[in-house]
Amino acid sequence: STIAANISAALGRQGKRILQIGCDPKHDSTRLLLHGKRITTVLDYVRDTAPDKCRLSDIVHTGAFGVDCVEAGGPEPGVGCAGRGILTTFELLDRLGIKENRYDAIIYDVLGDVVCGGFAVPIRRDYAEKVYIVTSGEFMSL
Repeated sequence: STIAANISAALGRQGKRILQIGCDPKHDSTRLLLHGKRITTVLDYVRDTAPDKCRLSDIVHTGAFGVDCVEAGGPEPGVGCAGRGILTTFELLDRLGIKENRYDAIIYDVLGDVVCGGFAVPIRRDYAEKVYIVTSGEFMSL
């Protein structure tokens, strides 16, 4: 998350339109960009909001350097499939017209201990043209 947030911030600082999507059930990917603020996750939002009342502005929050931020959220560890949350997130973002924002780049921050095929959604569903895998074992990796 530290790497993703710093890449998003660097690109945003250059004037690029960036969307960072946190794909971790802990929903902490965008906290650095949002100055510590916790935002409503997409999964919490769809649980509490009628389908005809959903709005993109309720789940997309603008952070540092104009970076737009979304957190998918997910179940508590060991309870349900986090990959399903990713699928739900992308389906809702598509339905609400996220592509009309014409981002220069979308950063998908995926947790490091992926065990579910649902996390491959950005690749399988053509949400990504290029994929870079960056790993690190330390918190302050950048």
